[in-house]
Amino acid sequence: MTKQPLPTAPPRDSADAPEARGVAWRTVFAFPNPVNEYAARITAGMVVVLAVATLVSGWGWGLVALATGFWLRVLFGPRISPLAVLSVKVLAPRIGRAKLVAGPPKRFAQGMGAALSSAAVVLFFTGVQPAAWILLALLIVAASLEAFAGFCLGCAIFGFLQRRGFIPAEICEACNNITLRRA
Repeated sequence: MTKQPLPTAPPRDSADAPEARGVAWRTVFAFPNPVNEYAARITAGMVVVLAVATLVSGWGWGLVALATGFWLRVLFGPRISPLAVLSVKVLAPRIGRAKLVAGPPKRFAQGMGAALSSAAVVLFFTGVQPAAWILLALLIVAASLEAFAGFCLGCAIFGFLQRRGFIPAEICEACNNITLRRA
């Protein structure tokens, strides 16, 4: 009796067939590119309102809500963050035609907000509330610049880092190539 080799499945290339494993993780963690700038500004405005209410009330759980919202937007785009869903699906469409901007800098900015708000949460719940409120004030300034002046501080930092070679050009070709921004 000779042993027959067991049939083997052909090797899977993750780039070719992510669905073959069951979950298309790139889709789960996708961030839109481009992004509607009006929706981003509306979301930033709602962050300002929530952050100011948290600062005025001194309620630490408001920091948790802010950090959670930022992490949801960083990880999943605007699909499950309550503030982003409201701005993308309800409020921004009422403004009219979308103004599209590059997505990677917006995701980077959300990541900065996630880091800042998460640090504020840690500081607050470890008894260093004044430092938490300072970080929250910085977050209010950055979100206010986005919401009311259309200046995305995180996007500006992203551009600076990309020009210095810390972020590869292929991450955001539209950011790297000025001629694409005019189109």
